[in-house]
Amino acid sequence: MQHLKLGDLFVIVFAAIGVIFLSLTIWTGAAAERAIIRSGGKIFQEVSLSTDQQISVPGHLGVSVISIVNHRARISTDPSPRQYCVRQGWLQQAGEIALCLPNQVSVELVGRDKKYDSL
Repeated sequence: MQHLKLGDLFVIVFAAIGVIFLSLTIWTGAAAERAIIRSGGKIFQEVSLSTDQQISVPGHLGVSVISIVNHRARISTDPSPRQYCVRQGWLQQAGEIALCLPNQVSVELVGRDKKYDSL
């Protein structure tokens, strides 16, 4: 701290405030409104997140169950061997997606604005 001057501290503080501001405004997704459920690469069903429900989706290995509760969605059960999509947990922002590749089932949340992963 001996080599830092007052101007250096101002730069550090303003940079930290800038990073916090950007992470809260730009890098967060918009609220999701609907879930697009795919099976075998084709749209199986498109549902609103405003109604709590469970949807059974037939896949390549068997049936996956998708739960929608409190404007969130998740794959609650799946016959895939490693259960990666089940362990992913709740999706709640537009642009989030859960994929069960062995069973060929996916859930994607969409909203008014499209969220881009990269440009």
